[in-house]
Amino acid sequence: MLGKFLYEYAVIRVVPKVEREEFINVGLIMFCKRAKFLKVRFAVHEQKLALYHPEFDPQWLYLHFDTFEKICSGTAAGGTIGGLDIPERFRWLTAVRSACIQTSRPHAGFTEDLEKTFDRLFEELVL
Repeated sequence: MLGKFLYEYAVIRVVPKVEREEFINVGLIMFCKRAKFLKVRFAVHEQKLALYHPEFDPQWLYLHFDTFEKICSGTAAGGTIGGLDIPERFRWLTAVRSACIQTSRPHAGFTEDLEKTFDRLFEELVL
């Protein structure tokens, strides 16, 4: 597909202690309806996380990230939510919640290269 793609993305955050409202960016999810594109990636800085909450178990995060990836892939492993169409899966994954794993509000943009834009945003916002 040529031309510009309208895309949306959200930053995935870990909030080690919800009551303190401090967070660490750990991932990115990006969606484009026209290109049927939905992608998620994570990078956890465990040492930084330990500074916010020394007892926080990062293995717990990886289990939840695995669920995000299964839903994002749209396979049967993603369960009922994984069976939804791409826009619905993106909306479900970015729904507002008060939990240890949260997402920013979705942001929109235009790009000619979804993969390149995803990589740039991931580097800027997560790494």
